[in-house]
Amino acid sequence: MRSHYWGCSTFADWLRGTPKPGAATSEGWSTWTKQAKASHPYRYWLADTGLDFIQTIVYWPTDKLYGIKYYINNRWVTRTHALTSSSLPKGEWRDMDYRILHSLFDELVNYVEVELAWSNIAWNKEDRIKYNVPFYAFGWFRWRTWRCPQAGLDHLAWASELKNNDEYVAKDDPEYNKPTRQAVAAMEVAALYDWWKNTHPVRPDPHDASGWSEICDRRREGEDDDYIMWGDRTDEERAESTAALNRCTEIEQQYEDEDTEMLIRLIKIRKSLWT
Repeated sequence: MRSHYWGCSTFADWLRGTPKPGAATSEGWSTWTKQAKASHPYRYWLADTGLDFIQTIVYWPTDKLYGIKYYINNRWVTRTHALTSSSLPKGEWRDMDYRILHSLFDELVNYVEVELAWSNIAWNKEDRIKYNVPFYAFGWFRWRTWRCPQAGLDHLAWASELKNNDEYVAKDDPEYNKPTRQAVAAMEVAALYDWWKNTHPVRPDPHDASGWSEICDRRREGEDDDYIMWGDRTDEERAESTAALNRCTEIEQQYEDEDTEMLIRLIKIRKSLWT
């Protein structure tokens, strides 16, 4: 993908005779295209088809080099053909349910901290200075390895404030001045990111939260492990163990339900996870 297109330049607007809008809905673009073709059909062809053809010829060597570079990047650096986990210990076995949860949410973290972070600085030199962006984060040198959580979160904060109040939404429209679909998706991404980064990692261990760990530690003092493993000695101990283990099971189920809920929420917004 090129960083600029001749068909979107000031010269193209002059040649076409009808400047392109800076942003528009699909209906807005359709209306503009019809009007531009009707106003100056030959000039429209020159500005859009002609300039694009000439630029393709001029940029052919550069496009080929970019293609090689991005194949290497996608294949071996960012591995965009795969879902990967950075939070699971390497070299240890994990069942499929663990791999699904960690891979999907670790990729969400990459989406926020790498892809959205880049979107936040790609078009603005001042922002690149603000976030102290290194040379390999944009332009020809970009390898999609620069990570900046704050830049990604700032992008989500900006997107969350977008409202349906531009020229393409009438004031009598029920959606006028309400958050756009992009804003709704950004708020959900931010919530899921926060849960994975700040809530999930600090959930108490069920054995600790239920009191079972404390029971085992207390009974192990002065005893051997067989006492813990093979049963309780009194009715009081059996009742204490049963209560703690039941509570442990309840907490584990709560965590499982929470994980499933968050996975479902992530799947529901998957079509919004692009840059």
